Amino acid sequence: MNAPLVHVRNLRVSFEAHGQLRRAVSGVSFDVRPGECVALVGESGSGKSVSARCLIGLNSPNARIEADALELDGQNLLGLGERAWRGIRGQGVGYILQDALVSLDPLRTIGQELEEAIRATGSAPRGALRARGLELLAQAQMPEPATRYGEYPAQLSGGLRQRALIATAIAGRPPVLIADEPTTALDVSVQQEILALFAELKRQGIALILISHDLGVVSRLADRVLVLRQGQVVESGDMARVLHHPTHEYTRSLIDAIPHFDGPGLAADAGSAPVILHADDISKRFAGREALRGVSIELRRGRTLGLVGESGSGKTTLARIVAGLETASEGRIRTEALAPAPSRARTIQFVHQDPLSAFDPRYTVGRVIGEALWLRFGREPAARHEERIAVWLGKVGLDPALAARRPLTLSGGQRQRVAIARALAVEPQVVVLDEPVSALDVSVQKQILALIAALQRETGVACLFISHDLGVIRQVSHQVAVLRHGELREYGDAAEVLGRPRDPYTRQLIAAVPALARAA
Repeated sequence: MNAPLVHVRNLRVSFEAHGQLRRAVSGVSFDVRPGECVALVGESGSGKSVSARCLIGLNSPNARIEADALELDGQNLLGLGERAWRGIRGQGVGYILQDALVSLDPLRTIGQELEEAIRATGSAPRGALRARGLELLAQAQMPEPATRYGEYPAQLSGGLRQRALIATAIAGRPPVLIADEPTTALDVSVQQEILALFAELKRQGIALILISHDLGVVSRLADRVLVLRQGQVVESGDMARVLHHPTHEYTRSLIDAIPHFDGPGLAADAGSAPVILHADDISKRFAGREALRGVSIELRRGRTLGLVGESGSGKTTLARIVAGLETASEGRIRTEALAPAPSRARTIQFVHQDPLSAFDPRYTVGRVIGEALWLRFGREPAARHEERIAVWLGKVGLDPALAARRPLTLSGGQRQRVAIARALAVEPQVVVLDEPVSALDVSVQKQILALIAALQRETGVACLFISHDLGVIRQVSHQVAVLRHGELREYGDAAEVLGRPRDPYTRQLIAAVPALARAA
């Protein structure tokens, strides 16, 4: 058996704040050998990313890291200085970060990002930078790599940005690759392609550490699984044993919370609800590239329209036009049926795919939510205002004490819950949710979906719900619209579209649903 490239024993990580230590990881141990994938799964804030970042020196300065062993290919990583870490990052360990938009420089093209990574790792001579960059984009399944090479991150969909990050991470041909939620923003068909890429990297001998809340993805790639909860490993072992024959109650709860594609959907009664927003024949062009072509949809009071399609299909563009954040090149949005409100921001709310980029980094979590509450209720006594903030944090499963923290200090899933709380706190008539549960583990995902459904029943809010997870779409949607290359391919009641699809592309999406998620 090959010696492990990664050797971790009794890892402990604490963070110092206000003179006190907060333990984030306690007693985590694992090895990863060449050509092997070890998955770290668990709820948001369980210590998955904190553990992995210890292998690349990216934890915050106030982190105290201790371990009986923390080694990369026999090299002791404890106590390394920044110069030594720079020699490891990219060449020894590649890291695919969770927040694609935040991780890419908005002022540089994708090609410039790639060329910097190639130069830093010395993986190609100066005269071959572009050729190597295009090769990496193709390897990461980026469509039209020559076009994307010259585009900026803001011009790409979330899934395309994620593929750009994957290309950057593998630029230096590292022997170890850490993938932190690498398929979070990807539709199921592209997810298949990316998983095939990771499988090929495994065959080439790369040791892969996969961080994911998507147990379907884990079941298709991982050899071994560690289940973390509150910084501790509660179960570990071979993938098949842990996911199909779990022994710990928490592992069983994660598996039970998966939104099953074959599970019951919502009743097909959407047509009985009044239409409150019409999108009529919407087209949108960006610098000569057509993002949408003649798309028409309707949003109904108290009903959810699920919007699915591959990365770059126009889902987010359509959602931003519906929310008034973009203007259509042709067509119009009709909102005459919406009740009058002091401002449009209170009538139509938007939950962004990249929550951190949607927050002012100077604000605390309390101020992020409090600003929305001020729009809804005006100025109130401080005690009442703080009470409302605490109530909304509790509704999305967060400790009210997090109100004093800044979003940058939260996990990706915690930030997504803050974004949902901010949008729903103003009690809008329409809410547009762009991958609202993509960063959440399945147990918290179940809680958030239940919250959205309860608020919809209570307030009659209409939802436009974008997701690449067809299990989630089936669970929350009354109707489904399928986009591809900016065109509406299929549209109707969810049970009809997902149960008896007519379009070949819809059938292709359904066929690509990860196996564990399809299990009864």
